[in-house]
Amino acid sequence: MAKVLVIDDDPSLLRAMRLGLRSGGHEVVTAANGEQGLSETAVSAPDVVILDLGLPDIDGIEVCRRIRQWSDVPIVVLSATETEARKVAALDAGADDYVTKPFGMAELEARIRVALRRHKPDSGEAQPSTLSVGELRLDLVHHDAQLGGATVELTAKEFDVLAYLARYAGRTCTHEMILTSVWGPGYGREAQYLHAYMHRLRQKLHDPSGLLIRTVPGVGYVLTAEGG
Repeated sequence: MAKVLVIDDDPSLLRAMRLGLRSGGHEVVTAANGEQGLSETAVSAPDVVILDLGLPDIDGIEVCRRIRQWSDVPIVVLSATETEARKVAALDAGADDYVTKPFGMAELEARIRVALRRHKPDSGEAQPSTLSVGELRLDLVHHDAQLGGATVELTAKEFDVLAYLARYAGRTCTHEMILTSVWGPGYGREAQYLHAYMHRLRQKLHDPSGLLIRTVPGVGYVLTAEGG
């Protein structure tokens, strides 16, 4: 059976999920908010995550998106809302499935089985929760960026752009690759977004001359260790 991480702020639902899933043979880990959920995902290495969207500290869609920065663990989202927009947003953020409250335990277990079947483990090691390039270090779990040991204050999108470049450090990332990954398929041609974010990133990273984030004219950008 699977190790299941349940992230929800409702104590009664957590108790019910713990009892119900354990009776089905699963190992259950719980978290009461988004920050705990992110940490447990990294530390406990669950086989599947059950994620409530209505968390008290971080919106569940943002938690889903952050998990996807470093892990491909199956995510089944729970929510009391049935709005199409929230469902689409959760799926776009990387969720594998969506269950609307209230739900039956049999339905949830079926969704877990489907999510696990769809999951294709990689051929090697788990993806890292941190990225390091020269003196730059990114904590993908907590969205923390440090350069030479000093914290760099970044917005969520700035962090995502930098994390994408760090993941492919030393390689040229085209404008379309970055835009599609960070903003979505509909933004692949919106280069003006990227130019503005790169300008701000260079300012915050004390890289005005582009030694760390190097421009490849007409093509894209490359993150280099030499500038860090």
